[in-house]
Amino acid sequence: MPALPPLAAQAERLVELGVHRLAGVSADALHAFAAEAGPRRGAGDALLAVHPDRVPASALAPLLRRDDKPGFVVVDMPDVDRFAPLDGAEVPDGPLYLVTGIDRGDHLANRSPEEALPALTAEDRIPLLLTEGLHWVLQQPGALERNHCFMTIGSRLRKANGAPDARTPAIWISNGTGRDGRERRNAPKVGWCWWGNRHTWLGFASATGRTP
Repeated sequence: MPALPPLAAQAERLVELGVHRLAGVSADALHAFAAEAGPRRGAGDALLAVHPDRVPASALAPLLRRDDKPGFVVVDMPDVDRFAPLDGAEVPDGPLYLVTGIDRGDHLANRSPEEALPALTAEDRIPLLLTEGLHWVLQQPGALERNHCFMTIGSRLRKANGAPDARTPAIWISNGTGRDGRERRNAPKVGWCWWGNRHTWLGFASATGRTP
């Protein structure tokens, strides 16, 4: 996977897409954060992310593009924005932060989320949030490839009784079948998979850390 664009270019990309307005952050503030983040935090190949409380997945997904087709959330995931960071996940409080050491997790393909989470923990890696995965594809569309897409199991939904929902979010490429519609073939897609199911074409995206 090639290196991410420089932080300054990532900031400009978010401004072009209007993400700064969705987040309630000025373009100048976004550019200033990017300018300071590299030298002050020693950020090399890092992703500039907006806190999910500021810009949820439902707002980011339509900004994705592949073959000039916009991204979308599957119709049976109307609660996509209720998927929150895993218990114990440390996400910086500010509106903007960096995600370092991103990997698509191809080596974990054909494992279930239930199996992949302890494997990532053993590697001292943190699973990406759904919003972080969307930011990654916004900045690096090539992160999403046919037969090489990824899950973002850092985001989970809790039921009313506190138990985790069995669905886990993922980002892949639509085949244009079923309720997706033929017009969405090849479009980026936010969907879900069961916690105990395996998929040969889905890795488990992760990172080495998050910094404010």
